[in-house]
Amino acid sequence: MEVVGCSLWDNWVEEALSKLESLKVLRSLRPIHLPNGVAHQPTFVENCSSNPNQEFQVFDGPCEWDRASVEVNISESTFQKWLHDVPSSGDDNDAIYENVRDDDRVELTDGKLRKLIVFSGNDYMGLSSHPMIRSAASKAAQEHGMGPRGSALICGYTSYHRLLESSLADLKGKEDCLLCPTGFSANMAFLTAVGNIGLLLAGGKPSYDDRVAIFSDALNHASIIDGIRLAEKQGGAMAFVYRHCDMCHLDELLSNCPMKKRVVVTDSLFSMDGDFAPMAELAKLRKKHGFLFVIDDAHATFVCGKRGGGAAEMFNCETDVDICVGTLSKAAGCHGGFIGCSKKWKLLIQSRGRSFIFSTSTPVPIAAASHAAVVVAKEEAWRRSVIWNRVQEFRALTGIPAESHIISIIVGSEHKALQASRHLLKLGFHITAIRPPTVPPKSCRLRITLTAAHTTDDLRKLTDALAQCVNFQEIEALSTICFPKL
Repeated sequence: MEVVGCSLWDNWVEEALSKLESLKVLRSLRPIHLPNGVAHQPTFVENCSSNPNQEFQVFDGPCEWDRASVEVNISESTFQKWLHDVPSSGDDNDAIYENVRDDDRVELTDGKLRKLIVFSGNDYMGLSSHPMIRSAASKAAQEHGMGPRGSALICGYTSYHRLLESSLADLKGKEDCLLCPTGFSANMAFLTAVGNIGLLLAGGKPSYDDRVAIFSDALNHASIIDGIRLAEKQGGAMAFVYRHCDMCHLDELLSNCPMKKRVVVTDSLFSMDGDFAPMAELAKLRKKHGFLFVIDDAHATFVCGKRGGGAAEMFNCETDVDICVGTLSKAAGCHGGFIGCSKKWKLLIQSRGRSFIFSTSTPVPIAAASHAAVVVAKEEAWRRSVIWNRVQEFRALTGIPAESHIISIIVGSEHKALQASRHLLKLGFHITAIRPPTVPPKSCRLRITLTAAHTTDDLRKLTDALAQCVNFQEIEALSTICFPKL
């Protein structure tokens, strides 16, 4: 069934592209060559003591700049506002984060600073302050400014963007890749393009059976939910929600679905719960039902797998995943989104993905920095090892069976979550309370993220502080959460 299902999707995409071509609305990227500089492959040096004259370097262990992603200063007045949950518009001069550096001299109106260790960010690999990435952004900015500003379909697509797409396609084991301004817009672009297949092949509003059936995990990210809603509203798709990671429920829904065009989309690593989708079981169901298998790999890319290829690489099912959506704003420490796919899918998405078509492309310095991040993430594999060492240490210190670097400690009520967050703030830890509408009522939580920049000592201090406000033995099981509907 797998071969049949995949070949059918290839045929449907080709047919949709033919319709777009006949309507003369097939859109093309327009590569711009920037003068006075070209994107190029960096030269690598092995460690911190290497030749400083080299333009780019990679390192074989933590260096002083890595702490910038987890250590911040806030003013005393901002600390008091956070402590008492005082609303802020963000325009207070003293509310600005300052990286903690010995040579910093920060002028503040109240003259006091508090250092916080951040355990709530998404810079998992600690790359946002890496000198190679800073150098790539700086060099591109000095040579080209922010680059030509426009849609990638007009004048915003350069050799920098193409180089980044190629490196991401290689990382994900896909034929090609399409850059998007954000990970949110990447999911929106892909899902609206999928919905358009139903419309294009029907030549209008399709019958019930001719629509695209999109099966979505109940805890998928908001960008997936919104993309499906738009695809449904356009009339070309219909959504089916299966219980979180429940493969029996998904199998039942697929077996009873009369629609031939089927898509299963899931987060690979769920951002608020820290658990992985059952990738191997999904791959088996793909063989049985022949659906298009799509993952949002936002929180696993660069962190999981030997090369940092993400959840599919870690679970050895890269060839089973048809489309891989990701982001550069988390473990890459940069900004932007992408869709790893075939060349045919890329052409369809760039012609029918509204959030891609009508957005200005990524600024050139960000594209340059992101490409450097892809290179560093591959080369500095020790960062992945450190993250997973921290996960093992957290398990040992707390007894909590954490699956990943995202640890969700459910405390129940909003009051309890805020109380715990304030207690941790007093002890010097930045851990936000996650509340509705991000999570369902009565499942408020502390979301802890472990990174390559955290040390074992950081973790010991954190778990000591947590033990003062959370009973590790009484943490609510994830399975008791009420699942939201699309």
